[in-house]
Amino acid sequence: MTPRSVYLPLLGHELHVMEWGDATKPLLVMWHGLARNGRDFDELAMALTDRWFVVCPDTIGRGYSTWSDRPETDYVLPNYARMAVAMFDHYGADRAAWIGTSMGGQIGMTVAGDVAPHRISALVINDIGPEVPDAALDRIVTYSADLPTFETLTQAEAWLREVYLPFGPANDAFWRRMAEASVRRRADGRLTLHYDPRIIAVLDGDRASTNLWEVFDRITAPTHVVRGGQSDLLTAEIAEAMKARGPKPGVTVYDDCGHAPTLTRPADTEWIAGLLETLVETSAADT
Repeated sequence: MTPRSVYLPLLGHELHVMEWGDATKPLLVMWHGLARNGRDFDELAMALTDRWFVVCPDTIGRGYSTWSDRPETDYVLPNYARMAVAMFDHYGADRAAWIGTSMGGQIGMTVAGDVAPHRISALVINDIGPEVPDAALDRIVTYSADLPTFETLTQAEAWLREVYLPFGPANDAFWRRMAEASVRRRADGRLTLHYDPRIIAVLDGDRASTNLWEVFDRITAPTHVVRGGQSDLLTAEIAEAMKARGPKPGVTVYDDCGHAPTLTRPADTEWIAGLLETLVETSAADT
C-alpha cells in the first residue's frame, strides 16, 4: 500500500496529511505527539487499510505543515482540535475513529469532550492523560526546546534512537524512516529536527493547558487507554484515575515501553485492529 501525500488548506494553514487506503471507507485519524509527525504511524496505518481510510496529519509547526505567525493562539489544543474537525469536514466524514499518541491523545480528548463530541466514534489514547506531571514536562522541554544539529542522517538517527528509547522495541527500518522524516536541511547544510521550536515555548509557558480533567469527564465516546509501563507522562496513578472517570476506559499496559509505545509491531497492529472494531461496535450500539 503506497500512501498519498496531500496538503489541505484549513483555518489559514496548509496541513500536510499522509492518506492511506480507500477514501470511501470509514475515517480513522492517527495523530502524533508533541515534536513528532504523521510518519510515526506508517506500519499501523498500512495494517489497518483493509477496514479504514487512514489519515495521519503533521500538526501545524511540524513536518511539512505550515508554521504559525501567531504561535500563542495557533499552537494550542483547542486550535488543533478545531483544525481536526475542519479536516473531518474536508473528507466529508460525519464521524471518525481516533488514535492519538501523547499530544495527539490530548487533541483527541479535546475533540471528543469539548469541540465536537458527536464527531468521534472511538478514541484510543496512547500514553497520555488529562494531566501531565511537571517532572515529565521538564524532561520534554529539556530535550525539545533547543534544536540539535547533525552533520549526517546517521548522526540524527543515533540521537533519535537514544532520546526516544522509551518508544520500546522497534526494528532498524523504523528508526531509519523516523530519522528521514524527522529532519530538515538548514541554510548551512547541516540537519536539524523538523519542527518549530516555538511549540515548546508555548507549552512551557502555559502548562495549565495540559489539565484536561473537565474535558475528559465529558467524553462519552468509547475509549481505551494505552500506557507504557515505564512512562513518566501517564503514571499508573493517573491511569487508575482515568478508569473511574469520564468514559471509564479500559487500560492496556506495555511493560517493555516508556513514553510512548510505537504500536508498530505485528502483534500491536493486530490488537489495535480488534480494539477499534470493539469500540466502534459499542459506539454504534449506544446511538
